[in-house]
Amino acid sequence: MSAKHPIEEQSRMSTETLSPPPTSPLPEEPAPTGPPRAGTGVRPSRTTIPVRSADPEPTEVRRSTATIRHTDLYAAIGAAVAALSLTALVYTQLAPFDGVLGFVVLAYVAFLGFYSLLVSFDEDGPAVRDRVVGALVHSVGFLLLAVLLLVIFYTLARGWSAMVHLNFFTQDMSVTSPLAPLDEGGVLHGIAGTLEQITLALLLTVPLAVICAVFLNEIPGRFSRTVRTIAEAMTALPSIVAGLFVYATLILSLGYDRSGFAAALAISVMMLPIIIRASDVVIRLVPGNLREAALALGASQWRTVWHVVLPTARSGLTTAVILGTARGIGETSPVLLTAGGADAVNLNPFQDWQNSLPLVTYKSVAQPSDNMVARGFGTAATLMLLVLLLFILARLIGGRGPGQLTRRQQRRRTRQSAQDQARYARRDQPRTDIFDLSPAVDEPAGAGRNSPTDPAVSRTDSEDRNA
Repeated sequence: MSAKHPIEEQSRMSTETLSPPPTSPLPEEPAPTGPPRAGTGVRPSRTTIPVRSADPEPTEVRRSTATIRHTDLYAAIGAAVAALSLTALVYTQLAPFDGVLGFVVLAYVAFLGFYSLLVSFDEDGPAVRDRVVGALVHSVGFLLLAVLLLVIFYTLARGWSAMVHLNFFTQDMSVTSPLAPLDEGGVLHGIAGTLEQITLALLLTVPLAVICAVFLNEIPGRFSRTVRTIAEAMTALPSIVAGLFVYATLILSLGYDRSGFAAALAISVMMLPIIIRASDVVIRLVPGNLREAALALGASQWRTVWHVVLPTARSGLTTAVILGTARGIGETSPVLLTAGGADAVNLNPFQDWQNSLPLVTYKSVAQPSDNMVARGFGTAATLMLLVLLLFILARLIGGRGPGQLTRRQQRRRTRQSAQDQARYARRDQPRTDIFDLSPAVDEPAGAGRNSPTDPAVSRTDSEDRNA
């Protein structure tokens, strides 16, 4: 019997030492086939492939991820029916109550009680509180939406009899009496005055408000904290105080006559703190790493604000301007003290009296004539439509997000890219003039091929500089 190789003997001894002794008899398996592993003499184990069933696996039922379940809907409907029944029983049989408002309040309180009771049958304490608070929040949101729709539709319904006439938008009240029919007179003087006054107010307010908001964020300090405190305090300033301030300083002290410009100044006093506070919050939300990146690239502070901060906050600044416009365009008392309230169209806001839509509404509904009341509600509806139009226009102008380009900007960028590509292609073309072996011709001094006056060299150098 020949001696084994030392390596095989060592491998066999190590395998016998490391392998544990069998503890229980195992069923016999067929010996693995195949060549042994190199250097070990151990054959690889056999791979067992699982047997798949011939029947396909059943499709998993898709679970619903909706927040509202059928049980919640049934509980809300049952609580509403029980609350209405109990409230009707109390109002008709048990107590001498009367009034629609009391009926609604009692029914809502009973609804919350019944709803919490029905939910408690299926859920625990935290889930019951969550359902009740959710019902309360949804009820408040529905109430606010209902009030808004009620105001809009009521105003349109009361003023529709005046708005159906075309003269309501093309005539003023200079030659129309309060008892005249609705096919005479209109609110053109109020529309013109409102547009002029709010335009002047925006021209005065928006630059000052944005500059003040940038100052509060970019230059922090004791003075900026004082300015922020004053701006916050002015947000609660009554409109009559702003009108009295402009009336006392501009009209009484300086002797300036009542006009649309004076009304615009009073409106600006009301709009300025609102736009400042909203712009301050929006600019504060701009990520600081954008400022740091611009400053790291060598940009100055004002260029960082102009090219990075303000474009990033453009959509939020538009919202701030919209909020200020909504506050200023509906003011009545400042215009009453400073504009005068003319019944004719005055397109010059710096001279003579002027009117506005809120002031026309105030004067019209105070008249005892039904036609004037209808004109007043029609004027209010016109003001709402005008505000909606201004909001849509502001969203179209500045409602794009950071980095979004208009169609004109996209076309201009495409043209510039095409021009750059053509310039790069011309620059990369091989030059054949440097391999010109033709005999040299006498040229004047300073007119050689490498001279700056050479057209080919000058054109190539200019293209490289432009690139």
